[in-house]
Amino acid sequence: MGARGWSSARLGLVVCGYFALFCGEIFPQAEAGCRERESPNCCTGRNNECFEYTKRKTVCYCDTYCQKTGDCCEDYKRVCQISAAIDCVVGSWGPWSSCTSPCGVGSTERSRQVSVPPRNGGMPCPDLKQRRGCFGNNAICSTAKEVAKILPDSFKRNFKDPWRRPHMLMKEEKASYCVYLRVKQASAACKFKLWSAHLVRERLVCAECQSDAMSKSDRCGGDGLESTRTFWAAASVPGCHGSWVRESSSEGCRCPPYSVLFV
Repeated sequence: MGARGWSSARLGLVVCGYFALFCGEIFPQAEAGCRERESPNCCTGRNNECFEYTKRKTVCYCDTYCQKTGDCCEDYKRVCQISAAIDCVVGSWGPWSSCTSPCGVGSTERSRQVSVPPRNGGMPCPDLKQRRGCFGNNAICSTAKEVAKILPDSFKRNFKDPWRRPHMLMKEEKASYCVYLRVKQASAACKFKLWSAHLVRERLVCAECQSDAMSKSDRCGGDGLESTRTFWAAASVPGCHGSWVRESSSEGCRCPPYSVLFV
């Protein structure tokens, strides 16, 4: 090949080089990454289907979780416009609550608040509540265990026991008080007597505590507790028993007819 042939070949190589450079400027190769994904370009959370291939044909991801695993596509931050992941931050635990049961087995719990919520695929928040068992032993527990013995009001008012000694009749008379209780449960045996048949579920009952039935503390045993279920038994009706909740009380009063009294 002569000098003219070499010159022609060299000129051809130069022209092809310039042409390739020109084509690269006008038609740049597509940059593999999140921009090339079909909508959506970016995904929230962890999504194994949210991926694309790099120039080297390796897999890269466009979900927010890739910030934790370090396998995001090169254009992830630019395309998705997402800053670094922020983990959840919580405060310290608060105090334990009081036992749900004032007497016996119950539960107590404590909680904490979120100081910084998670963002951009950061670590989620841990448990915000804790619960554990407890055993209530309130001062009212002994009262809650008392079972009220009751009779119909036909036994009350100016009843004189003929078997009492004369000096016992001089006992100081104390003022009666009334307790209003909501019946929560009554056994089937209560239906066998007319007076006890009125002790039905959700009925408000007036129970009177008279002087003869009072203890040294000037109260009748089993006269109930507010917001706490206590138990009763009909003294003259075998098998008649149930539970009730005290709603209110009144000093120095008399219950209306067809009520009950403590014994």
